[in-house]
Amino acid sequence: MSKVHIPHDAIAFVGNGRKALFLRNHADDQYLDLKTERVFVDHNPPTHEQGTDRPGRAFASIGPGRSALEPTDWHDLEEHGFARAVADALETYVRQHSVKAVVIIAPPRALADLRRACHESIKGCIVAEVDKELTNQPLDEIEKHLR
Repeated sequence: MSKVHIPHDAIAFVGNGRKALFLRNHADDQYLDLKTERVFVDHNPPTHEQGTDRPGRAFASIGPGRSALEPTDWHDLEEHGFARAVADALETYVRQHSVKAVVIIAPPRALADLRRACHESIKGCIVAEVDKELTNQPLDEIEKHLR
């Protein structure tokens, strides 16, 4: 992985569809010293625990045909909703703390959800994106991957 430049006082957003961390770089522009500012955890049980019934059936308007409907993936829907919620929280945090630079670190699917959910004001602050799953790593491991 190439070195990622995270300026002093920048926010490193590390997340996936279930957990998000706001980490601030307290070191100068040459070094990296991440400290946790906020943690978001979404309680998102598997779909089979959230659904209540079998998928429905659709009847053709002409003739005797029937077909099954695709079951709703509640877990997947919640992950997309979580991305929108943390994007809103990131926008509020950046505005309230006058953050000038944001680095987003997330696996590819979560990164795509965040890109869609981020406000225009945040998109202008993003200085780098890293498509890697580091959410459950300790801070020193996250720093090591970003150096």
